[in-house]
Amino acid sequence: MTFEEILPLLKAGKKAVRTQGWGGAENYVKLYDSIETAGQRLDVTPYFLINVDGEGEGFSMWAPTPCDVLADDWELVDD
Repeated sequence: MTFEEILPLLKAGKKAVRTQGWGGAENYVKLYDSIETAGQRLDVTPYFLINVDGEGEGFSMWAPTPCDVLADDWELVDD
């Protein structure tokens, strides 16, 4: 899939990953538009997090590179 095809799915709450071009530690990218704190859900400016648990880092902020945007090897990740 292309980034243009995967973006609406990310907006719908799905997780996505590139199958090539990433070193392997990157498990998936997810788009967040809210946070939960003190039992309340708060809307926030949307942002991407990438799960890099293979490196022991957990989650990190992520912005797509031109290579990511132009790639055609995006896939959905099962929840």
